[in-house]
Amino acid sequence: MKGINKVCQILALVTSVAVLALFFFTGFAAIVSSETTTLSGAQLSFGGTVELGDNSFKMAKSADIWFCLMLTILGVLFSALTFKFKGMRYASPAVSVVAAIYMLVIVLSAPAKFVDTRPIPDFATITDINYLLPAVIITVLLFVTTIAGVAHLLIADKLEVAGTKKPTLLRRVVTFFRDYKSEVKKIAWPNFKFVAKNTFVVLVICAIIGAIIWLLDWGLGELLGLILGV
Repeated sequence: MKGINKVCQILALVTSVAVLALFFFTGFAAIVSSETTTLSGAQLSFGGTVELGDNSFKMAKSADIWFCLMLTILGVLFSALTFKFKGMRYASPAVSVVAAIYMLVIVLSAPAKFVDTRPIPDFATITDINYLLPAVIITVLLFVTTIAGVAHLLIADKLEVAGTKKPTLLRRVVTFFRDYKSEVKKIAWPNFKFVAKNTFVVLVICAIIGAIIWLLDWGLGELLGLILGV
């Protein structure tokens, strides 16, 4: 069990590093004009300049790719810190799953829509933006990182509570939802007549308070007009 736990921990770190490396390889995005210009995910995140023939222009940018890149960097950091700090076992998969879901949304929503092409001038008209394959690979690796991180968290938690009366993390989660369900059943839900009556009372009170505020505003406005002679 300890061996499997260590493998999951190392796998989470390796895959998160692999994802980070993919952001810095060219070919993440392709902007096609009179010729093809390839960009890396990092370039797409932070911008810069691109040479196109005798001209140079600002790169297209993507705040969404930048966000995923930042989450990936945090994921690598947290995965590395799991070897030193136990608390990072929770942070690592949490960051990875957010990045994975966000990148999945990009993949399923036509990646080109997540690129801001406004910095590019007219002479470099974009005819196509395509970085679906790298985005898919990154998404898959992020989910692998998440799964490995969660597996490491659960196995490590089980090893810690082995031989003690303390329940495992999974058992605590199940108990929480079971208690939550039982508490919800104790709620006395009001009937339609009660809800309608109280809704009417609230609306009437709101109307009265609104009328009072309007009268005060109108009266003070008239008084101020008399004082200033307006």
